[in-house]
Amino acid sequence: MPTTQTTIQHVSFENCLMNAAGVYCYSKEELEQVINSSAGSFVTKTATLEARLGNPEPRYINTSLGSINSMGLPNLSLHYYLEYLIELQEIYKERTYFLSLTGLNQEDIHKSLKQVQESEFNGFVELNLSCPNVPGKPQIAYDFETTDNILKQVFSYYKKPLGIKLPPYFDIVHFDQAAEIFNRYPLAFVNCINSIGNGLIIEDESVVIKPKEGFGGLGGDYIKPTALANVHAFYKRLNKSIAIIGTGGVKTGRDVFEHILCGASMVQVGTALQKEGPEIFERLTRELKAIMEEKGYKTLEEFRGKLNYL
Repeated sequence: MPTTQTTIQHVSFENCLMNAAGVYCYSKEELEQVINSSAGSFVTKTATLEARLGNPEPRYINTSLGSINSMGLPNLSLHYYLEYLIELQEIYKERTYFLSLTGLNQEDIHKSLKQVQESEFNGFVELNLSCPNVPGKPQIAYDFETTDNILKQVFSYYKKPLGIKLPPYFDIVHFDQAAEIFNRYPLAFVNCINSIGNGLIIEDESVVIKPKEGFGGLGGDYIKPTALANVHAFYKRLNKSIAIIGTGGVKTGRDVFEHILCGASMVQVGTALQKEGPEIFERLTRELKAIMEEKGYKTLEEFRGKLNYL
């Protein structure tokens, strides 16, 4: 039978699938549902130094083609997730998890990472440089000079495995410029992509979410082509030591297959997980293995990044 085992920075995962930050990860109870599913790992809610309530509701709406949200980083604080992950390390010694974090300013980012550096946590950090839904706060990763400065400072003191979550890029020159920066640093991975920011969904002459006059991040079917493009663009440009995590528009095994074909080492599920629940990981794994068996692939490495061109 085919295997969906994968590796990031010499750390092995039995399955390439996991949740996307923001879905089934707010509390220990939600994370435990992912632990008990077929997922290979999980990532926490994106944590800030202090707990946050987030934006006013309604702030997340499912649509026929995906979802729109303007959550505003609701979370239970960095301390909450860090303490829980350290507990899990003692229980599941053979498993590795991801801690997502960000800051509302650069000082908070460094305070958070220094706290993690000094802790007993030995998993991966996913530094979110792409949150599009905090009013008045821009997406850091669209400012290349700031991104470079942050990473330069981070890697002067942070020595544990760290990757970054990225917003979608839409111009070839931006792929080139971003990759040139990322290749300067010992990143474990980049995650492509966060939601496409500032979409607008209208029903019955009204917006459907309350924050930002209805503007919010798009997920699901809307973003799959953009996600695949970002995954493959960075797969072709980044040092091979930097893995790609693919996120966006994953609701079938075929979607997972295409992310890996474009170069992803792991694949995160967001909107479809929100709609279907953690049982989705078993179905997606089964569907992916069926495709692999049909095509004669026994491992993900046999087709990772091997997209054909006309």
